[in-house]
Amino acid sequence: MPDTLPPPSADAIRSALAGVVDPELGEDIVSLGMVRDIAVSRAGQVTVSVALTVAACPLRSQIEGDVTRRVASLPGVSAVGVTIGAMDADERSAVMARARWKAKENATPTAVHPSTRALAIASGKGGVGKSSVTVNLAAALALRGLKVGILDADIWGFSVPRMLGLEARLEAKAGKMIPLRLPVGSHGGRIDVVSMGFLSGEDEAVMWRGLMLNRAVQHFLEDVAWDELDYLIIDMPPGTGDVQMGLARMLPRADMVIVTTPALAAQKVASRAADMARRGYLRVAGVIENMSAFECDHGVSYPLFGSGGGQRLADEIGAPLLAQIPLDPAVAAGGDAGRPAVLAESPDPAGATDPAGATDPSGAGPGRGAVRDAFMALAERIATEVAPAVELAGCTARMLDNIEAALGSADPPH
Repeated sequence: MPDTLPPPSADAIRSALAGVVDPELGEDIVSLGMVRDIAVSRAGQVTVSVALTVAACPLRSQIEGDVTRRVASLPGVSAVGVTIGAMDADERSAVMARARWKAKENATPTAVHPSTRALAIASGKGGVGKSSVTVNLAAALALRGLKVGILDADIWGFSVPRMLGLEARLEAKAGKMIPLRLPVGSHGGRIDVVSMGFLSGEDEAVMWRGLMLNRAVQHFLEDVAWDELDYLIIDMPPGTGDVQMGLARMLPRADMVIVTTPALAAQKVASRAADMARRGYLRVAGVIENMSAFECDHGVSYPLFGSGGGQRLADEIGAPLLAQIPLDPAVAAGGDAGRPAVLAESPDPAGATDPAGATDPSGAGPGRGAVRDAFMALAERIATEVAPAVELAGCTARMLDNIEAALGSADPPH
């Protein structure tokens, strides 16, 4: 019996690469014709040649990393190399034509600005802390001076309003709902929030079936006056049902972030959420392991819910492990008090940090400790590496208007 598995075929690798989605074009790189060549050695060394629309594409490192992780997750692969090239003018025009046709035929118009980076925080089951991750990540991004929106898509089980201490009702202006705004930090950061909790009482049951739930999320995407945000973070309901499928259809450029706890059972359920995302052609940006361990005052760490689940899930789905968030009572206490743990020790939202995380001279910075550090590190990784906010004039989007005259034909691209 051989000691090592045989290397995968080029067809198997190409099938795996169908899970790598260009976030601007909203389609996988195989269908877009971006995978030029796949070479596989007998020792399992794989080299993939990828052609981007332009060589200096700002999403180059993201796509290269996604290709590497997807191929490396296949059995029999010992090493992965990615070579990057650029399309010629004709190839670019064909890809842009395909992208515009798909956008015209399939995408639902929303009020979310095209430059806003959308992150859907999801899991396969409840109780893993999606909402606490959502509000603390939003706060950490806002402390960097970014404009962040939260769309609470958990229509049945909304909890974001309480976690942020917001109680007002949504108002409308010029036919659009106006999000509630929470200023954060001293660098212009803020969080704009929309939730079913601003339309119904906290103790009032929302007894809606799937189509109604999906319609509510559609209203939050289409009928809200979302500003030109850097990020829109979507707190998803648990599972893989109507809301998740509807989001993939209505906001196909969203990235999915999977939250799990260290337990094996949670990991296995969370893998279904990743499978659902890829079936809907959403990019899985990474995995967050929440409640990873509890550290007592004398420095001993206790893995109360097991260990390794986040890394196992990341390896299984071919996505990076973005963070391990400690189990800390401050997270629950901050949620109950309406003050996220990242901000817990700040006397007011203006007593914040600079984007590098240094506290102000008065010492009145936001909540210190391992859990705050973990969320600040997660925000930095997302903002600089995993899902950086990109201008609309990116490597592909900026070309769309320039070639509109050349795409005057109503015939679909081939």
